[in-house]
Amino acid sequence: MNPILGVILKLASALLFTVMSTLIKWLGEAVPTGEVVFARSIFALIPIFAYLSWRLAGERRAAGQGAPSAADIARSFAAAVHTKRPFGHLWRGLLGGSAMALSFSAIRLLPLTDAVTISYAAPLITVLLAPFVLQERVGIYRLSAVFIGFAGVVMVLSPHLFSGEQQRGDGALLGAMLALGSAFCVSFAMLQVRKLTQTESTMSITFYFAMTCTMFGLSTAPFGWVMPPPVIAVTLVLVGILGGTAQILLTESYRHAPASLIAPFDYTSMLWALLLGFVVFGDVPQAIVFAGAAIIVASGLFVLYRERKLGLERARQRKAGGVPLS
Repeated sequence: MNPILGVILKLASALLFTVMSTLIKWLGEAVPTGEVVFARSIFALIPIFAYLSWRLAGERRAAGQGAPSAADIARSFAAAVHTKRPFGHLWRGLLGGSAMALSFSAIRLLPLTDAVTISYAAPLITVLLAPFVLQERVGIYRLSAVFIGFAGVVMVLSPHLFSGEQQRGDGALLGAMLALGSAFCVSFAMLQVRKLTQTESTMSITFYFAMTCTMFGLSTAPFGWVMPPPVIAVTLVLVGILGGTAQILLTESYRHAPASLIAPFDYTSMLWALLLGFVVFGDVPQAIVFAGAAIIVASGLFVLYRERKLGLERARQRKAGGVPLS
């Protein structure tokens, strides 16, 4: 374990994801959403394959062997993506692809900070869904934190719901609803990932997610894809590479530090979104958005604290031979 490295990787991941979102917002209506989803997914495979080759080379060096051949890489890749649950991966990919499409559409319509902040409703929604999907018991403390967090979400949404912006036709109301819809899809996808991790490797989950989302985006080709000019094409490639790299850094961060330490740093995305939104687009969030964001962060951190505390209590109960707490 190397907690400092884990935190650095997590911070870098949050920054790259936010830069990716900034590029997507910069693209605007130049490229259809389905085409952006396709690019985000297929070009993410570039860093994924590079990461796999690097890991394999490191393992061979540690074993005193030479550089891996193409056949070695192919065998290693086949082993890494072996799956016992193809339909589980398909379901997770469809949920993730839907979340991606909704999120990308929302980013185009909302200030960057608002879109990123609303996305943090996803962990709160996951807590509410866990009893029904995973049969997990959720106590009063976490439920209270979730409902307080949703009050923060409403505060962030309020400028787009109640200020009459929808009458101006700028799409803010639609953007807010799309962002919230994306958060729900992310929540279901997170629950599916929890199931997959019981039998599947990190590499297989990452790979099949990218492949399913690639096909998801490709299926929209008959509905108005465009031939992008060089600058737009390069931007689409960067979106995919940044997204894939950020996902790898995120995965690696959890190898070097416990989730209870790493997870809170995910909220730095809000700070990056605030900075990039102001510098690139001149966005200045309203005071109520800042207040709502603070409530969402506080609620999320409390949920993380309770989950860590309950995990330690369950471990003590199991060690003592008692009944695990819920």
